Amino acid sequence: MAAALNEFVARCAELLSPLGAVRTRRMFGGHGFYIDELFVPLIADERLYLKADALTRSAFEGAGCTPFTFEKARGDTVEAVATSYFSAPEDAMESPPLMQPWARLALAAALRARATKPFATKPVRKARPRKGASAKASTKL
Repeated sequence: MAAALNEFVARCAELLSPLGAVRTRRMFGGHGFYIDELFVPLIADERLYLKADALTRSAFEGAGCTPFTFEKARGDTVEAVATSYFSAPEDAMESPPLMQPWARLALAAALRARATKPFATKPVRKARPRKGASAKASTKL
């Protein structure tokens, strides 16, 4: 099973490679894909899911794609949660040229999502005096 999954991951990376440098990372029992360091698609349950948003969702739905869902426990109940990732169309899985339009939609959605997030800033730390620096050196001007 692991060998088949690794082959599927490699195949998906090949399908996405025309868009840029592809890097994969194991996560949550599946794989995440980064295209030029931007998280775009993922593999879950041996299916490739592509990022969608309000502008691209209808294209994926029109092609019969389904959203990636997972179950989340809420107290005594379990509910299905739909994500913004949609399965890739079956014909797009055949070749990089057939995947490109769908992958470009996903990449554009990921870029829009990144543009709306506020920049993360690290707290500014005060510079510490170097070891061995004397108090006199810091008071001289």
